[in-house]
Amino acid sequence: MTASDLTERVEGIVHEDTQVHERGLDLTVADVYEARKPGRVDFGGGELEPTDIDAVDTELHNEDDDYEWWNLDGGTYLLEYNESLTEGDPLRVQTRDELRHRGAFHPGVYTATLDPMPLTVADGGIRLKENARVSTVFEE
Repeated sequence: MTASDLTERVEGIVHEDTQVHERGLDLTVADVYEARKPGRVDFGGGELEPTDIDAVDTELHNEDDDYEWWNLDGGTYLLEYNESLTEGDPLRVQTRDELRHRGAFHPGVYTATLDPMPLTVADGGIRLKENARVSTVFEE
């Protein structure tokens, strides 16, 4: 599968010309959440409970900006993507180098869905702009 073939599997692409490249297709952040109350996981699955989450607020850096920013302190968050995957075989999702080089990363996963992704941010924090390209999806 070529990077351009990924456009048939990925819905909600923000700007195809920017997101599609030779290595894959970049995924963009739609929202960021913090855990408010812990979820629960048990052995048998009878006591599973979801994590309660709250959206992290955004703010403008300049009055004339079209998009706002998340100012994230060190810690773990959940990223929600603008994009989703259509039915098909699992694809690989990994952190973009640009995000990793600035002290934030998420686990690499092999998945058929784009559920919220845990994002770990180093103690110094990071600023993410709405629709920032944070991950790359590709076929292994």
